[in-house]
Amino acid sequence: MSPQTDPALKSTPLTASHERAGGRMVAFAGYAMPVQYSLGILKEHQWVRAHAGAFDVSHMGPALLIFPGPAGDDKHALAAAAIEPLISGDVAGLKPGQLRYTLLLAEDGGILDDLIIGRPFEPELQGALYLVANAGCKEDDFALIATQIAPSGGRLERADDRALIAVQGPEAASVITSLLAEAPALSFMTLLRVSWQGHELWIARSGYTGEDGFELLAPAAIAPALWTWLLADDRVRPIGLGARDSLRLEAGLPLYGHDLDPSVSPIEAGLGFAVSKRRLKTGRMRGAARLARELAEGPARVRAGLKVLDGAPAREGAQILAGDARIGVVTSGGFSPSLGQAIAMGFVPPASAEVGTRLEVEVRARRQGAEVTAMPFVAHRYHRQQEG
Repeated sequence: MSPQTDPALKSTPLTASHERAGGRMVAFAGYAMPVQYSLGILKEHQWVRAHAGAFDVSHMGPALLIFPGPAGDDKHALAAAAIEPLISGDVAGLKPGQLRYTLLLAEDGGILDDLIIGRPFEPELQGALYLVANAGCKEDDFALIATQIAPSGGRLERADDRALIAVQGPEAASVITSLLAEAPALSFMTLLRVSWQGHELWIARSGYTGEDGFELLAPAAIAPALWTWLLADDRVRPIGLGARDSLRLEAGLPLYGHDLDPSVSPIEAGLGFAVSKRRLKTGRMRGAARLARELAEGPARVRAGLKVLDGAPAREGAQILAGDARIGVVTSGGFSPSLGQAIAMGFVPPASAEVGTRLEVEVRARRQGAEVTAMPFVAHRYHRQQEG
C-alpha cells in the first residue's frame, strides 16, 4: 500500500497539490508527505541555497494558548506564569511580536520536544501565545500543555488543521514581500497576524534551514491557492522532506527524535542559550538542579559536528571512535551538497569535542577518518533587526 492510498496516514491541506505535482510521497510522523519532487533532493537543496523553496510543514503542531481576562501586559504575565514551569525559556520577557526557541522539559531536565513559542504583536491578542511543536511529539505536547495551563483558565486551541508553509532561501523575502506588504517589517524570530484575500494569516520570519525565510499559517480553504501563488513565481520551487533534512543538518540544527530525546539535556545538546538564566537561578524549572550542575561542572557528553574525511556518509547510529575506544554515536549524518562532503552530528565526551580533533566513524564495519568541526557547517543567513 502506497502513502497515497494508505487510509491510516493523515493528509495535509496540500496533499492533493503534492500528488498532482509529482511529489514522491512517504509516510512521515503519521502523514503522507513529499520527500522530493522531480528536481531530486540534491538540486532541491541547491535551489534553496540560491533562490527560494516552498515546504509543506503542515504536519507540525501549530497552536494558540488562550487565557481569560482583558488583553494586556498583565494577561501576558499570567500566560507566561502558566506555561513557564514546563519549558526552559523566558516567556515573561517576550516583547510583542517576538518568537523564541525553547525546550519542553521532562522532570529530570531531559528534552521532551523543542518548540517555537511567541507573543503576538497585536494589542488585542496580548495574553495569547503562539506555539509550534514537532509533528511526532505534538499529541503528547498538547496534552501536557493543556493540563498545565488549565488551572490558570487557559486552553490550547489546535491549529494543525490549517496549512503551515515555509518559504526559505535568499530570495524568500522578495517573494513574500510581493505577497504581503507587511513582510519587510519582520526580522528573524518575529511574528504578525495579517490578511490575504480576506483571510487571516499568521506570518513568522523563521524556519529550520539556516536561510532567511518565513512560515505562513493559513486556513485550509485557501492553502492550495496560496501554494499555487507561491509556485507561480519563477524564484520558487517545491521542496520535499529530503532537502529540508540536509539543509537543517548543514545549519547544525538538531532534530527531535534523533539529536534530541528525553535522555539529552539542553546543556549536552549545546542549547544552553535556550535556558533562561533568570528562571534557573530561582530553581523554578524542571530539572533545574541537573542543568545548573552541568553548566557549572560541564556535562559528560556534548553534541559535536564532524566532517567525514573519507568513505561513505556516517548515518544515525554509526559509532564514533577515538583509537580503540567507542566514545559516542552519530545522531544525524549525510552528504552536504554545499560542502561536497559527508558531515554528521553526534555526542562525544567534551575532551573529544575540540575543533580539529581527529576521530573515526564506523560505517558498515569500516573505520573512516573524521574531524571535529565547528557548527553550523554552513553559515546561517538569518535577517536580524540590525541588518535592516
